[in-house]
Amino acid sequence: MMKISRVIFFCAFAILSVLQLKSRAQVQVTIDDKVPHHIFNYGEIELLEDPGGKLTLQDILSPAMDSKFSKSTIYTPKIFSLNSTHWFKIKIRFNPQSKENWVLEFFDQTIDDVNFYAPIGPHKYQRFKFGAKYKFDQREYAHKNFLLNLDNSKEREETYYIRIKSSQSASVIIVLRNLRWLVHYATEEYMFFGLFYGMIVVFSFYNLLMFIAIRQKQYLYYVLYNLSIGLYETCVDGIAFQYLWPEHPALNQYGYGIALYLSSLFGLLFTLNFLYLKSKAPGLYKAIIAMIGLRTLFFIACLYDHQLFTYKLVEVLPLLIALGSGIYIWKNGFRPARFFVIGYSFLLIGFIIKGLVLLNVPWLPYGPVTHYSLSFCFVIEMILVSFAIGDNIRGLRQKKDRAQKRMIEQLQINEKLKETLNKELSSLVDERTKEVSQKAATIEKQNMEISLMNAMLEKDNQELHENIKKVSRARVMSMEVNFEEFSKIYPDRDTCFKYLSELKWTNGYSCKKCLNTQYLSGFLPYSRRCTKCGYDESVIAHTIFQNSRIPINKAFYMLFLVYSTKGKISSHKLSQLLLIRQSTCWAYNSKMQKLLEERNKELKNAGEGGWSKLIFESPSFAGKPVV
Repeated sequence: MMKISRVIFFCAFAILSVLQLKSRAQVQVTIDDKVPHHIFNYGEIELLEDPGGKLTLQDILSPAMDSKFSKSTIYTPKIFSLNSTHWFKIKIRFNPQSKENWVLEFFDQTIDDVNFYAPIGPHKYQRFKFGAKYKFDQREYAHKNFLLNLDNSKEREETYYIRIKSSQSASVIIVLRNLRWLVHYATEEYMFFGLFYGMIVVFSFYNLLMFIAIRQKQYLYYVLYNLSIGLYETCVDGIAFQYLWPEHPALNQYGYGIALYLSSLFGLLFTLNFLYLKSKAPGLYKAIIAMIGLRTLFFIACLYDHQLFTYKLVEVLPLLIALGSGIYIWKNGFRPARFFVIGYSFLLIGFIIKGLVLLNVPWLPYGPVTHYSLSFCFVIEMILVSFAIGDNIRGLRQKKDRAQKRMIEQLQINEKLKETLNKELSSLVDERTKEVSQKAATIEKQNMEISLMNAMLEKDNQELHENIKKVSRARVMSMEVNFEEFSKIYPDRDTCFKYLSELKWTNGYSCKKCLNTQYLSGFLPYSRRCTKCGYDESVIAHTIFQNSRIPINKAFYMLFLVYSTKGKISSHKLSQLLLIRQSTCWAYNSKMQKLLEERNKELKNAGEGGWSKLIFESPSFAGKPVV
């Protein structure tokens, strides 16, 4: 009975040992044309950490060390111990019946040093070296990812060892793919990159034009913010190494960190200026200034120890304070901030997804969507913030229009007040004149003995009449205005052309060549083109302004001055008022004075708008003045 019990015990122990070995055995990946690409995950990849970095391949191949490999407990392994070297092991079952060529692809382009050991015989391995610390032209394929060819000529099972050393946290994403699938995927991926970076360039160029046109710093900050995000994405995707600095791999350790710092800096500066925090929320303004200072100190520390660049999650703090500022300003009535808040909320979602990927959350669907989630969210944020900028511009334009409308209304009120005041002054002068006349007559009748005094009063009365005439003349001439006031009525060329158009054709259009009365809009503003003969007549044709080389609003003002002063203003005075050369003013003044003399009789009772009758070469062209 004792012997039977022992046999049963040993059999059970053997079965348990076999089951344990079987459960511990590494899962192999078999090449299959029906599965064009496969990501090594969980039990398909085993890992071993080497804190001292002293283990060699021979050490790893020893049975004692090989048994220390453990299966990955997460979908794809992550490297966080930057001072350690990490070993990984995968197994591939080859199938010579496959009609495809197969490669291994390493997704994370930021890994500094990868030593790939491929078996070439019993206990013999060939080493391939690649990574971000080697020049780009040393790669077998000119691709942003690391690629290695696989020999699928024989049916066998092979074990591959990978030694990885990285100066920043990295994801060990190893993918088995056939070349046909790789070419298809790479083409679509580079097309996506082209669209993504093209959008960054287009939005940056658009906001640069806005900065040049409006000269507001917020647009320049947003351009620099977009370009910084674009630089960061190129560093993370490996595009920067491939196209910007392929001969300088050392920049890979600093490029993404510098780009992140610049994106935080210019993003916060854009937030300050776009939300007008200095005036709307001084407390938030100071908080963002403090955040810029702290982020700059951390960046300086990263330059001394580039491994600190690994702590990318610090970028969440500037993002949160910018988002909080946007929410506060939106609640206080600044409507463009709503797009700003929504855009930065999407960006925060992108950061959250990246954080969940970094923490290996099991329920998160891993794939291209999560891998490029931050890029997608940045595109959405870029579009929404552009909407916010456009909304802000519309608001500023509406404020400007309202201000101009109020200005026009105020000018109209001032004009009415001026007319009322003139009438009241005229009435007071008339009353005073009658009163003085009555007093003078009474004094003359009462006492002939004081004739001398009466004569003096009469003289005073005459002087008073003269003064009244002077006051009346001054009141009439008070309609003279300076160029600044005149420019409010005729501020630019379009306003002058519109006035000329209404004045010239106030009695209807008639072609100068064929007398046709039907017309279309001409090539120049407010010009008219005959529908019959096609003659295009501009608004300044047959006017004193034809062939004029000075701005037309200044020419208007010069004609107004010549008329209002009855031709007595000198060319020197015109030169001082209009900032035009005296010789030019003399030529135009002479021409205008000549017209003034020719039409002196016609202009005697012309009134305020009489200066417009000097515009046309012939009086027959002139219509009624337009107010």
